[in-house]
Amino acid sequence: MTGIRKSIADHMLKSILNTAQLSYFLEIDVTEAQKLRRLKSKSISKPISLGNVIIKASAQSLKKNLKLNSIIDDKSKQILYFDEINIGFAVALDNGLIVPVIHNTDQKTIIEINSEVIDLAKRARSNNLNPEEVSSGTFTVSILGTVDGFTPILNKGQSAILGLGRSIKKPVVRNNEIVIREMSTISLTADHQSIDGADAAKFLRVFQQLVESPKALFE
Repeated sequence: MTGIRKSIADHMLKSILNTAQLSYFLEIDVTEAQKLRRLKSKSISKPISLGNVIIKASAQSLKKNLKLNSIIDDKSKQILYFDEINIGFAVALDNGLIVPVIHNTDQKTIIEINSEVIDLAKRARSNNLNPEEVSSGTFTVSILGTVDGFTPILNKGQSAILGLGRSIKKPVVRNNEIVIREMSTISLTADHQSIDGADAAKFLRVFQQLVESPKALFE
């Protein structure tokens, strides 16, 4: 086992052993988000991905649900809330993965987030990130576009992580009629020591509303 692979394995094992991880799943309609991101991408040089729409929606949802932007202090066992919303995103490498961080994500436009993600991911793959660019994350988004859904594992120092599966067109019922919509499965893993099911559900409801009526995300 290589050094980085062993480090990841140790990190994942400690995460499972030290937290009460519980996952929640929700299928959301990304049809309108896909339309808007493609339309917006026509006027810029770097096309906006659905993943970056999800990052923006996560930041906005955290502003309304600060309980998920928290951590349990190891010594006092008190719940501490972060002053900033810094979202990390998983980048796959040949021998593992790394999680660059977008600091103050909630204060950035979707175009700014998109540009920063592209830059950080490129430099992550060439091993050219600064220490501060992989630190101070308060929440993580993980994307696996080849599977329908999965259970993401918490990163150390965080209480929640969001997973995004692939988007696929499906027949769904709208107004008692069967229509074709583009759907994705969202998975939210949270530490049940600090985040109750009601808090997780509230976050997911806000998140779903933002993604399914996404105009505000692109302003």
